[in-house]
Amino acid sequence: MEGSEPVRGEMRRFTWEEIGQRNGRGSAPQERWLVIDRKVYDISRFCRRHPGGSRVISHYAGQDATDPFIAFHLDKALVRKYMNPLLIGELAPDQPSFEPSKNKKLVEDFRELRATVERMGLLQPNHAFFILYLCHILVLDVAAWLIIWYFGASLVPFLFSAVLLGTVQAQAGWLQHDFGHLSVFSKSRWNHWVHKFVIGHLKGAPASWWNHLHFQHHAKPNCFRKDPDVNMHPLFFALGKTLSVELGVQKKKFMPYNHQHKYFFIIGPPALVPLYFQWYIFYFAVQRKQWVDLAWMLSFYIRFYLTYLPFLGVKGTLGLHLLVRFIESNWFVWVTQMNHIPMHIDYDKNVDWFSTQLQATCNVQQSLFNDWFSGHLNFQIEHHLFPTMPRHNYWKVAPLVKSLCAKHGIEYQCKPLLTAFADIVHSLKDSGELWLDAYLHK
Repeated sequence: MEGSEPVRGEMRRFTWEEIGQRNGRGSAPQERWLVIDRKVYDISRFCRRHPGGSRVISHYAGQDATDPFIAFHLDKALVRKYMNPLLIGELAPDQPSFEPSKNKKLVEDFRELRATVERMGLLQPNHAFFILYLCHILVLDVAAWLIIWYFGASLVPFLFSAVLLGTVQAQAGWLQHDFGHLSVFSKSRWNHWVHKFVIGHLKGAPASWWNHLHFQHHAKPNCFRKDPDVNMHPLFFALGKTLSVELGVQKKKFMPYNHQHKYFFIIGPPALVPLYFQWYIFYFAVQRKQWVDLAWMLSFYIRFYLTYLPFLGVKGTLGLHLLVRFIESNWFVWVTQMNHIPMHIDYDKNVDWFSTQLQATCNVQQSLFNDWFSGHLNFQIEHHLFPTMPRHNYWKVAPLVKSLCAKHGIEYQCKPLLTAFADIVHSLKDSGELWLDAYLHK
């Protein structure tokens, strides 16, 4: 019965208990089912062909995936056509629409908020915003070269150009993020095409690598073994109160975690991009045979070195490249981690979409500088709830999200920028002390 196809005109009925057992683990490790709008889909084989990657869809195996399905896909009618062959049944009439671990009223209220957002047109992009944003990146890129060309390769012009190019890399990173989330064009393929240009030609990284990692992060933020952004636990850092204590109880000490708030300044912001991402992105593209992405990446390096070699020579150009990556890395790490590391980090508890995102994210106060500096990721809460929303609309939906949080007694955290930076260090110090206490005394 479990492997049979549904009879035409008759749908098989399932309970949440049956679905929960098909999570890719346990007694049926090869089976993966999920639920969307009470319909049950067998993704056991499809997950390997899933355009967003096998892991991101597998993270919802055995669970209701209605809200993430709505959040991530633009053309839902088209996607549902591809899903029809995967349909194996539906929830039994006596089963609730989602698991008992989820807050029914909160789920309903969030879906009503989502409908309000769509009626208000907040998912519609202002193309002029993104054109101007791209133009300001290109102007800075050209200005960096003009400074070297006009003033020569002495120290001050060299450093000034490096700062401009570091700014280009950071801002291009925020722009590729927009295209990667399908928030600029109404057609997914248009976003994908421009995404390859921005992340590939302007930054020298593969779009497939970003998609593979980033959508997992959005699907299950701060969930250990599901969010790749917290995979630094436990190899380098002990993250979160629960996981840190667990690590201490198990007497594991890969690093001196009680000092992690200190060595974060050495192996965190300065090193991530120039020492890790720099080689790993090439390994990823080659290992997965992403030849188009590799071509776009190489176009960045060819352009960069042909542009600066005549003025700086080999050593000078290599030095400029590493300095730019160093600036970009510091910028990237502080901005991306200020919203997540200080928040709740744990195993997946399969709570509702709204709670999943709110417990893992916080905001930074709005200002013209903060918006620009962080690529509007100071509105991390709104971005996580509505990942395809154009960033220029986050401030419009923020009051509605705050209201829903207040109604359900959920904390909506919003901090000054420097406080958010400091909280990264404070949270690492706290979790390191929890690990040490558990390691020594439990």
